[in-house]
Amino acid sequence: MSYQAPLKDMLFVMNELAGLADIHTLPGCEDATPDTAEAVLEENAKFCGGVVAPLNWPSDKEPSFWHDGQVTTSKGFKEAFKAYGEAGWQGVQHPTEFGGQGLPKLLATPCIEMLNAASISFALVALLSDGAIEALLTAGSDEQKATYLEKLVSGKWTGTMNLTEPQAGSDLAAVRTRAEPQGDGTYKVFGTKIFITYGEHDLAENIVHLVLARTPDAPAGVKGISLFIVPKFLVNADGSLGERNDAHCVSIEHKLGIKASPTAVLQFGDHGGAIGTLVGEENRGLEYMFIMMNAARFGVGLQGIGLAERAYQQAVAFAKERVQSRDLAGSAGPVSIIHHPDVRRMLMSMRSQTEAARALAYVGAAISDVAHHHPDAQVRAESLATYEYLVPIIKGWATEMSQDVARDGVQVHGGMGFIEETGAAQHYRDAKILTIYEGTTAIQANDLVGRKTVRDGGAVAKAIIAQVRATEAQLGEFTGADFQAMQRHLAEGSAALEAVVEYVVANIKTDIKAVFAGSVPYLKLAGIVLGGWQMARAAVAAQQRLGEGSGDAAFYKAKISTARFFADHVLSQAPGLRAAIVDGSAGVMALSEEQF
Repeated sequence: MSYQAPLKDMLFVMNELAGLADIHTLPGCEDATPDTAEAVLEENAKFCGGVVAPLNWPSDKEPSFWHDGQVTTSKGFKEAFKAYGEAGWQGVQHPTEFGGQGLPKLLATPCIEMLNAASISFALVALLSDGAIEALLTAGSDEQKATYLEKLVSGKWTGTMNLTEPQAGSDLAAVRTRAEPQGDGTYKVFGTKIFITYGEHDLAENIVHLVLARTPDAPAGVKGISLFIVPKFLVNADGSLGERNDAHCVSIEHKLGIKASPTAVLQFGDHGGAIGTLVGEENRGLEYMFIMMNAARFGVGLQGIGLAERAYQQAVAFAKERVQSRDLAGSAGPVSIIHHPDVRRMLMSMRSQTEAARALAYVGAAISDVAHHHPDAQVRAESLATYEYLVPIIKGWATEMSQDVARDGVQVHGGMGFIEETGAAQHYRDAKILTIYEGTTAIQANDLVGRKTVRDGGAVAKAIIAQVRATEAQLGEFTGADFQAMQRHLAEGSAALEAVVEYVVANIKTDIKAVFAGSVPYLKLAGIVLGGWQMARAAVAAQQRLGEGSGDAAFYKAKISTARFFADHVLSQAPGLRAAIVDGSAGVMALSEEQF
């Protein structure tokens, strides 16, 4: 099926919820006017819908393949990526001094969503390059920036992130790859890295591998990890490509989903040592890699939102066309299944969760822009803390949500959803990896508990809850059952979230396992409540526009109805999650190892 970017909803969220007009006033963001945003989104929608989306299903059937150390990507990918780079899409949010467009993250965010809705497998190469660019902008030397950034921003070269090893998955303390100094500022790198997305491909002239490794005298554990640039082809002093480096792809994985994205096993140093250069200082590699990981985690959250939107659109199209059974209220003959209440329930569930996650992510992007561009240092610091609190929620909740939405998409199709030719099954398969890579949902939840809640005694979380309660009060200014229901459920949700934050802070030192037993439910609760908050804000804005008699009345009424559904069917889960977190650890830890 075709993909039509939901531009009206994207622009509504950017303008009404994320405050594009305010972002436009920040230093360095002056070009991001509402008119510019609309023009950029329209052009990106044409590219993603017309060039990339048609590749998604065929590339799943004929994915990338490896032969004799080389990877050939799916038909059409090479031409599409060349067009992507030439059109400047890789550089939307990156600095103009390196050839980017220098636009704020808020404007880049819907572009990333659209690319992932079109094809996650294709979009992954851009996501990894974005992370590499961010890491080098932050920690790279002037020489490294001059050598690599313009080529990465243009899409002529691509980047990778090399963390995982056969014995070291999420536990990076177990990394064994070693880097031996050569006395001339370079290092020779030896080791094996697995699960390297686009670690080898034919889309670009060079691949810039960012690799975690240990120097000979490094301390044990994560404190002894350094970060190195190890390009596929060495780069000459004049910027031209030199000889092939000793970094080789020895195989790619056969996977459940995202089949067209080559996931490589890379071998460094089998033929004398792969030449690398140190990024920043020795033993600070994990710190630098987290820059890539945070950029990638936000991007993976957008992958979930994009995939959910694609699955929803396909399910709606099928439900309108598939004729089956009579209307429950009586009809002369069979009707399309969109008339049946349970199909409506599934479609509304898909729609409302996708819109809630989109709103939360876009608002998070705007907060990130404030954190980087606001002239007041205190405002920047507070905004950064808020954004960092939201990142694991956006990644963890939006990707778990995408699995639920893709599952319901298959269910709406009935038996045809189980048949590969409809494409619904591909969305379901592709969604699974999103809750795993760039840190599993449990790792996001651990981050939310340990780094984002306990570290400041819940201060940032409580500040956000205060904003939620301001919206609760605003809901009370409107009459009608929709706003009353939203206010009631949002109040119950904020109370549940506050209770959990207090529980986490109070019990982390006395019963740490009990706290972490509820960490994933806490992440889900935070996503549901903060997503519900954004849907309530959307309903308020829609009602205000209706009162003014401006804009698309049908769109605004649908937004209010969708927000009401989310409150009744999703946000209403919050008290139960609170009970599971605060009271439910006993059952989690009750059995002995032998009893399992």
